[in-house]
Amino acid sequence: MKLLTNKAIFLLMLLYSTLTQADTPEQILDQLHISAANAQWNSYFNLFDKDGIFLGTDATEHWTKQEFEVFSRKTQGWKYRVLDRTLNRFNDTITFDELLENDTYGLSRGTGTIIKTTKGWKIAQYHLSFPIPNKIAKNITEQIKQHRVKKDK
Repeated sequence: MKLLTNKAIFLLMLLYSTLTQADTPEQILDQLHISAANAQWNSYFNLFDKDGIFLGTDATEHWTKQEFEVFSRKTQGWKYRVLDRTLNRFNDTITFDELLENDTYGLSRGTGTIIKTTKGWKIAQYHLSFPIPNKIAKNITEQIKQHRVKKDK
């Protein structure tokens, strides 16, 4: 009976790991957003390669996985809804871009690279940005220039 119980536990663990594992690049990105929305930081950072990079919306935000993890664990998470996503595969490398919606910032864009590793697909780089409509781009970039001038003084 004990052998049967051990086999049952093993099969349940195997089934659970299969159901919760993100196996495809699409699932990796879906899980990234679910984990961030629920501040499940172990799950979130498990999706990144050990040498992964996160580029934030500010020009100063170029974080290693470890640096971004220190920052993120102090937060309650963030929620971005995927509006559209494109993935392009080049052998063991995937590039992606996704249009996202956030209650605070509105429209944003996530772009990056996912690589095939010995541990499966992992995010090598994720870059969050704000797409600027061409009609207001000069106004926005002028504000950025002025901000940089003030900051340098």
